Amino acid sequence: MGRSANRVQAGDARLTRLAESIDALVEKDECVLLRNREMAAIRKAAAAEVYGVCSDFVDSLNRLLRRGEVALDPGRAPFDENSANLIQINVRGRILQVAFEATPELICTEDFRIPYTLQGTVRAFNQDLLDKDLIEEQLIFYTVEKERRAWRFFDARTYRSGPFDQEYLVALMEQLV
Repeated sequence: MGRSANRVQAGDARLTRLAESIDALVEKDECVLLRNREMAAIRKAAAAEVYGVCSDFVDSLNRLLRRGEVALDPGRAPFDENSANLIQINVRGRILQVAFEATPELICTEDFRIPYTLQGTVRAFNQDLLDKDLIEEQLIFYTVEKERRAWRFFDARTYRSGPFDQEYLVALMEQLV
């Protein structure tokens, strides 16, 4: 009977450890789900932020124009977690195109030294550049450092980097007109 009792106690101890492991899994899964929801909210806010920069740029230019108009498409901030998102600024055939998408992992450092959660490109082109098969392209990232989150551009040819803001858009558009 002694061996049988030991075997039962060992089995009970294993069951207890298994139950504790399963309870720990539940807690771990809840933390992962919470982190995923937080990152989804951050990504959605970042999409609205990049659209806001583009919209403010277009509005500022249109207020100053006496003839002509700068168009922004789409009319609202796009964000689809599962596909590419596109914003286009058009000035009489001179186009700035901002495309971005979520990274495969919640946080990535593969293409930029600062951790980021959204990645994309800014393309600048006009008919003259298209005739020469040239399109100016720079990378953009929504970086998520501990205390700071921001959209940044990165020019892979020159290794120049900086904030994605109105000044950046002005510099790109100046090259096209």
